[in-house]
Amino acid sequence: METRQSIQVCFVTLLLLMVAVSSYWFYRIQSNGSWYRFKIPDRSLLPGDSPVCDSFFQGQRVFLWKGAPSAAPFPPEGDYCGHLRALLHYTRSPLLAEETSFPLAFIVTVHKEFETFESLFKAIYRPHNLYCIHVDGKSPAPFHGKLQRLQSCFGNVFLASRMEPIIYGGMSRLEADISCLTDLFKLRSSWKYVLNLCGQDYPLKTNLEIIRHLKTFKGKNITPGVLPPAHARDRTRFAYKQVLSASRSHVARTKKQKSPPPHNLTIYFGSAYYALTIGFVEFILKDQRALDLLNWSKDTYSPDEHYWVTLNRIPGVPGSMPSAAWEGNLRAIKWSDQKDHDGCHGHYVRNICIYGLEDLKWLSEKDCLFANKFELHAYPPTLECLEYRILKRAQNQSIIASQTGL
Repeated sequence: METRQSIQVCFVTLLLLMVAVSSYWFYRIQSNGSWYRFKIPDRSLLPGDSPVCDSFFQGQRVFLWKGAPSAAPFPPEGDYCGHLRALLHYTRSPLLAEETSFPLAFIVTVHKEFETFESLFKAIYRPHNLYCIHVDGKSPAPFHGKLQRLQSCFGNVFLASRMEPIIYGGMSRLEADISCLTDLFKLRSSWKYVLNLCGQDYPLKTNLEIIRHLKTFKGKNITPGVLPPAHARDRTRFAYKQVLSASRSHVARTKKQKSPPPHNLTIYFGSAYYALTIGFVEFILKDQRALDLLNWSKDTYSPDEHYWVTLNRIPGVPGSMPSAAWEGNLRAIKWSDQKDHDGCHGHYVRNICIYGLEDLKWLSEKDCLFANKFELHAYPPTLECLEYRILKRAQNQSIIASQTGL
């Protein structure tokens, strides 16, 4: 009898231990970014439904075995271009006339996470668009080499003619965009809008959906922003200086107060992201008001968050929206100091969420063109699930277009 009871006690103890261990690893899998890469079968084909991804988009938890993270092998030199072209999203579903008749230009600033940028590039590349890539001047030579290798595969992709060493919050971030805008304007292509992206962005909409969203603005520039809130006023009230350092580059505030803005301009505060028309780009590059504001902004904090929106609020400027506010839906971002979301299920960097798997439900509910930010090596399935979602929607749109004769 005692032997039987002992066996039962051992069995129950073992069962409880197994539950405890399983719960521990489940928690680690859900909360830790140093895990796994799960594989959805046959990435070379246009996917159907993925039960794993569908569960996360619905907010359900799925058990995934923990394992060492792995990155896709980098193909040999001679094979890279062919390998990359085969993975481009537009090759999975036919381009529609509505897309080819509305070409876009993209500016992408990158400084790390090449594979994350590569995922973004595969999603947004179309042969009729233009792509200017600005690489942080501080990034290591091998990283620059990978981007040079990528751009050499395509005639409509190029590196910016001038590379700035980017300092967070500094003028260099704005100068990077100006460099690419200058290059794009010189090409005098037929693009309708230019959008700026970070290498850690990813689209939440298909190319067709992005185009249809932009068309609703009827040739107006999209620069979300408002008059500066109290916390942002010192950004343009005091002078700042960029400190370039091998250990920690940063922007430092001085005691010097700024002179008033040129041309009696009213300074606005907004997003660093935009969608601009070619007429507005010409205004930026040639109009004295834009040039003087650019020069005045050199010693302000994060000038890319006031420059675009301030100029786009001037009446009479090409495509301007003087009375606009935050509309535009350009970017979905989880800020750590905002309470309009369910928290970050990855981790925060500079108060911005690096999305984890449990952020997929929130992302799927956002009506924005892109989301920021992602790290493929930290949370591979997050990007993989978004990729499958975009591919599936693009396939459905192509099927509908073929059935309706569009």
